[in-house]
Amino acid sequence: MKIWIVFDSYFGNTEQIARQVGNALSGRHTVEVLRVGEVNPADVAQVDCVIVGSPTRGFRPSEATTGLLKSFERGSLRGKSVAAFDTRIPTEQIKSGLLRLIVNAGGYAAPAIAKKLQRSGGNLAAPPEGFFVTGTEGPLLEGELQRAAQWAESLLPA
Repeated sequence: MKIWIVFDSYFGNTEQIARQVGNALSGRHTVEVLRVGEVNPADVAQVDCVIVGSPTRGFRPSEATTGLLKSFERGSLRGKSVAAFDTRIPTEQIKSGLLRLIVNAGGYAAPAIAKKLQRSGGNLAAPPEGFFVTGTEGPLLEGELQRAAQWAESLLPA
């Protein structure tokens, strides 16, 4: 199976998760880990699975990630497995109750990514996943890289 793991990253946290997902899948599959700017949407016909990750920025994916998702033509992911992940600050670390309420109402990047992948015809392999950072610039919380590997292994049958 040929897999694309596509990511955007501002401070390196989302990239670390993407690379860990790639490492977990590379033993059984052909994996390419690509920044969003390296992807040619026309080439998506050559892959079997597309996994997209983005930092959560203003309750949604980065602009570059959103632009890439919009560039996939309707039906271009038909018959392909898809998955989505993001990096985010845990809501329990947000001190302001009002801000925590806004974050809970506004959401995160992964569900929006998953919805757009499905609108392009993709079959969601797992619910969208969030990986946690300690602050706006990170680093990742302890154990998140291991959790990313476990999540990756659960996406596709052996």
